[in-house]
Amino acid sequence: MSTQAPGRTTLSWKATLQRCLLATLAAAPVVPVSAAAPTTALEEAPSLREVYARVDPAVVDIRTTETDVSEPGLTAPAVFQQMGAGVMVSKEGVVLTAAHIVETADKIEVRLWSGETIVAHVVTSEPSADVALIQLERTPRTPFIAPLGDSDAMAVGDRIFIVGAPLGMSHTLTVGYISGRRKPNLTVRGMAQVDFFQTDAAINPGNSGGPMFNLRGEVIGIVSYILSRSGGSDGLGFAVTSRVARLLLERRAFWTGIDGYLLEGELAEVFNVPAPGAGLLVQRVARNSPAERLGLKAGTTRIRIGEEDLIVGGDIVLRVLDIPFTEQDSLTRVRERIFRLNPGDPVTVTVLRRGKQVTLTSTVPALEGER
Repeated sequence: MSTQAPGRTTLSWKATLQRCLLATLAAAPVVPVSAAAPTTALEEAPSLREVYARVDPAVVDIRTTETDVSEPGLTAPAVFQQMGAGVMVSKEGVVLTAAHIVETADKIEVRLWSGETIVAHVVTSEPSADVALIQLERTPRTPFIAPLGDSDAMAVGDRIFIVGAPLGMSHTLTVGYISGRRKPNLTVRGMAQVDFFQTDAAINPGNSGGPMFNLRGEVIGIVSYILSRSGGSDGLGFAVTSRVARLLLERRAFWTGIDGYLLEGELAEVFNVPAPGAGLLVQRVARNSPAERLGLKAGTTRIRIGEEDLIVGGDIVLRVLDIPFTEQDSLTRVRERIFRLNPGDPVTVTVLRRGKQVTLTSTVPALEGER
């Protein structure tokens, strides 16, 4: 069984999240969907039709552009585009989506239900839960919003539907059930474990970041991943719950704009990471992000080591705010420390660059609304 997002597969925190989901599935049997009191499609169709018509205008298409490593034999950087979905949660143009869609994007464009297209930027992101907020650069002419529901009130066997852009087909509806609740062994800033819904609703590339609704038209999840043997929708879909999204985004998680791969054990030795320790191999850095302003260098060459596809040639982060990457929870501790900083506070990062340790210094940027 392969693990993938409904878009391009990347590494690091996303791979960690996927593996945790796999481990969780292996450790506990899937809870069967209740077969009690089924109703016919004919009886449900009018209600579902009405709910879909009410919430669909709040669903948006998200197209991102980012710089990638050039193909062999080419010198110019490659430009990669991908598509996802999101849902507008405020009339001022705030959109909830998946972190892996926007985390390292150089440009984000949001296409509204009305056909209006507006550029957006990342406000806050929590890769550990694969959820992010982006802000439209201007207020939409006809804003539609969807309310966040109470995901804790949902149970296995409840009917749900997902709206997104699978395979580029905008505003596509798929219907299914909540077939499980999964809690990977991940915690974020001391809160309860990250909570995911497992669903049998069809999910394909382009569904990432799209909303999962209950039958009242409330957002109770954001589509994250699919575990599939074929790479298509015939697998297990996962959506982070609205409870987790609400808690994390209310805390204004810090967006870094970096995609990194944690080097440990033998891989750390291969890359000459100073012992004892580990390091975060920088894969990609988003344009105009805090990571770029800090001066972090992204990888330049794609290689394969064992089963891992890596982009090498960039910085290897050794310490952030004097926290070394020597323990399993180092990434979480770094994010917790940064979260406690105020805008303008200094941030120091020590990297391994071309065999030498270099210290980079920047400041915590102001959050949206504080600029």
